[in-house]
Amino acid sequence: MPDLSTTYLGLPLKNPLVPSSTPLGRDPDAALHLEDAGAAAIVMHSLFEEDVRNDEAMMERFLLHPDAFGEAAGHLPAAPDYRSRLDGYLEQIHVLKSRLGIPVVASLNGSSLTGWVELGREMQQAGADALELNAWFVAGDPKVCGEAVEDHYLSLLRELKMVVDLPVCMKLSPFFSSLPHFVRQAESCGAAGVSLFNRFFQPDIDLATLDVVDRAQLSTSADSLLTMRWIAMLRGSVGLTLAATGGVHTAHDALKMLLAGADVVHMASALLLRGPQALRDALDGIAAWMEAREYESVAQLKGSLAGHRQRDPAAFARTAYLNALDSFTPPPGVRY
Repeated sequence: MPDLSTTYLGLPLKNPLVPSSTPLGRDPDAALHLEDAGAAAIVMHSLFEEDVRNDEAMMERFLLHPDAFGEAAGHLPAAPDYRSRLDGYLEQIHVLKSRLGIPVVASLNGSSLTGWVELGREMQQAGADALELNAWFVAGDPKVCGEAVEDHYLSLLRELKMVVDLPVCMKLSPFFSSLPHFVRQAESCGAAGVSLFNRFFQPDIDLATLDVVDRAQLSTSADSLLTMRWIAMLRGSVGLTLAATGGVHTAHDALKMLLAGADVVHMASALLLRGPQALRDALDGIAAWMEAREYESVAQLKGSLAGHRQRDPAAFARTAYLNALDSFTPPPGVRY
């Protein structure tokens, strides 16, 4: 049996498969099933900045100033009985830590500087083993330059690292003009790892009603190619953890990420579609593939096809792009 162990944010793991942030993390029984299926760690569902702020506003309005509502105030709960989203999230950390034997990574999703410090401190005190910082800022203002957005992310990371000792992983989008440069900056600011990439749920248009609708679009294996490319480009140029996320459904998807240089591979959509069995099948498939090709460990295969093994990784990527275009042939029967 090959040695599947790896390291994630400085945490030793029994294998590289880690369920990423999904609604499954809200259910302790579902998390237990994932651990039984072989999950080496679990990233909790995200605590959204908007939810915390809405809770604070609700408490301010209904609990701290009840006199403003006359008789209605008598039907409101007493302040000590109020349970916020943050309270529930911290309790969930306690529950998962008490029931699981694998590391638990808390997830913060937001963009402003205010409040992150306190949230991170409370999650650390609740027992989280690490924090995933899902900094999501949509630069829709044409007056905001890319450098300002990057500085905002790095300021967020610095603020958090000033008060928490836990390893912090930044979950990034692919929308950076120079991703390797930003990742190096994040590493110098204290990031223990980066997770590539965040998949934004894009709004759609219903042509029948002419309404803008929000739909959850689950990934496919084809979505993993972008992540695989950038993992391969980064491996060898940075020292932090590289976590691959987005489009990993099978053992083959995971193996490609590891060969490109990922330290761990996240799974989400596959688990939502097939449950813990998807993780179990992927883990068995990884072990069988490695054994058939006489790989002794994940450490041995990890990064063996990474970009740093090429003389000029950027030129190599461009050459691959040109070769892909030149190799295209139309389907049978299609005429142009």
